[in-house]
Amino acid sequence: MNLAATATNESLAQTSNVLIYSAMAVYLLAFLAYLAEWLFGSRSKVARTAAALTGGERKSAAAPVTVRSTREGGATAVLERPEVITRSASGSRDLPDGPGAAGGDAQGDLYGRIAISLTVLAWGIEAAGVVARALSVQRAPWGNMYEFNITFTTVAVGVYLALLALKKNVRWIGLPLVITVLLDLGLAITVLYTDSDQLVPALHSYWLWIHVSTAIFCGAVFYVGGLTTVLYLFRERYESKLAAGLKPGSFATSVLERLPAAASLDKFAYRVNAAVFPLWTFTIVAGAIWAGDAWGRYWGWDPKEVWSFITWVAYACYLHARATAGWKGRKAAYLALIALGCWLFNYYGVNIFVTGKHSYAGV
Repeated sequence: MNLAATATNESLAQTSNVLIYSAMAVYLLAFLAYLAEWLFGSRSKVARTAAALTGGERKSAAAPVTVRSTREGGATAVLERPEVITRSASGSRDLPDGPGAAGGDAQGDLYGRIAISLTVLAWGIEAAGVVARALSVQRAPWGNMYEFNITFTTVAVGVYLALLALKKNVRWIGLPLVITVLLDLGLAITVLYTDSDQLVPALHSYWLWIHVSTAIFCGAVFYVGGLTTVLYLFRERYESKLAAGLKPGSFATSVLERLPAAASLDKFAYRVNAAVFPLWTFTIVAGAIWAGDAWGRYWGWDPKEVWSFITWVAYACYLHARATAGWKGRKAAYLALIALGCWLFNYYGVNIFVTGKHSYAGV
């Protein structure tokens, strides 16, 4: 009976590995489709953006625009002009959101839809790989950094797809997200891979499901917010150059003109970070309660505990600064990236380079 169970578990572990590799292959196809969306979408929106930045035509409401496809069959697509929004950073500059990764072009939009479909497929395969890994050890698949990585990337992509399902304008984040997911999975299977094994007795608790699942979800949302913040910094610099009468490079123009306005990116990053911050607070509290049950103390200044608290303080400072006049825009964005850096070090740096009670699983 034990031999049969062991064979089944090994088979499930191998199935999980195959599914993770398969998911990477489909993510690679999605990456190529996202790249095609950016490359073959329309690049002719600079004039409209520049006019809005330099005091040209400004509109306060979205107006429908009819675009006739040049493909055979003469299909007609009705697109909407992006809404003009007000820049939330200091200063006064109103401008429309960019037309999107596809640039409002029917061909680019087709590639984008293919990319999203492939992303959904890859996400489903990866999620199945995570479930197979969990079944192979009959526990939550969060016992080591390899398992955490494959779960984290699954949740990060799931957050992106959920935002798309909610009709949020976030398709522009697809390309950088898929690139980093591929890099993270590559790191997981080459450097961090660990065979399936059981956890130490202290971790056999329902708090594993509560504490670690919320930590993974918070990290995924923080990561999406961090990617948005990076794009905000590039877009804001691009807008500032145009407003000053400078001419950005052709590559920057081709990419950045199609992103949402800096104000939209700024608000989106702030909102996702603010929305998940209370859950991160709960994560730390839940970890303290679990530590009390497992180790007989709620707080012991373990490196993981310290850096979790540092991350909490960093995001609290960002949210406070973002809500304070004079600390919007780039200054607050830098704080957001510092906070994300704290979270990433809490995961990678502490687990790899620092020894503590949370080092039970190695990598």
